[in-house]
Amino acid sequence: MKIAQPTRDVAVAAAFALGSGALCWAFLHRYQLGAADFTWAHSAARDLLSGKDPYAHTPPGAIPYPLTAALAALPFATLPAEIAGALFFGISSGLLALALVRQGPSRLLIFLAYPYWAALMTAQWSPLLMCAAFHPIAFAFCTVKPQVGGPVALTHLSPKGAVAGALLLIASLIWMPRWPLEWISQVGSYQHFVPLLVLPGPLLALAAWRYRDRDARLLLLCALMPQRWFYDSFVLWLIPKNRRNVMATVACSWIVGIWRWYHMPHSIHDVGLWSVLGFYFPMLLIVLLRSGNHRTATS
Repeated sequence: MKIAQPTRDVAVAAAFALGSGALCWAFLHRYQLGAADFTWAHSAARDLLSGKDPYAHTPPGAIPYPLTAALAALPFATLPAEIAGALFFGISSGLLALALVRQGPSRLLIFLAYPYWAALMTAQWSPLLMCAAFHPIAFAFCTVKPQVGGPVALTHLSPKGAVAGALLLIASLIWMPRWPLEWISQVGSYQHFVPLLVLPGPLLALAAWRYRDRDARLLLLCALMPQRWFYDSFVLWLIPKNRRNVMATVACSWIVGIWRWYHMPHSIHDVGLWSVLGFYFPMLLIVLLRSGNHRTATS
């Protein structure tokens, strides 16, 4: 019996959600990471439910998120940290898989990219932020990590998405009106690199030549944003659209992955350099070599 495509798509997405969630939990449990990157949001959500100020006792060295992250984490607040982080990441990956498989099964190959696996091992937000390119309601989550979600939101604007983002921001301000001031006062220690400023990163400005292509604008905006680790670059995999481009960029990404396996970066500059060479430059080649028809179609 032939399975209807919507049913097949949901089944594929569910499989990705279960598999990624299980693998994420395995990493979190094996290395005793708690909820890893999701820890602050998880703890802050618990603080909100108990009437505490989530910014009053941020652990030393931890970088707090906007309060919108705590609101997004409320459904996971009552769960143990490891389970909360794994469930969050599994659901995020499943939603992204659902959007991708509807465009074509070959788009699912982006899950092979090294930045996705870097995100999986630390329960990162990037797969959920990528959903904003397909699901308007996911625009709201771009406010959680604006340096990564902002380029996705700005290049995939929609009225419903803008409303979703505004509603989450308004809800956070109603809950805790002074949170932006408290958040800003604690982010000064954020270690980061800006891809455009890491040599030879200035060459990424060539993406402006294809400014009519939405993916070129996405690449340029990402290159202008402060980033911290390899997982922040996963949103770039919204750019390759066919199997050949996806696999080529995945292969390039694993040059960085293999290097990382044997060498711990000595500085944030090292992370930036390898991100530019292994992730950004391959994406730049894709947008520069595209035909005019494709650029018009993606504007």
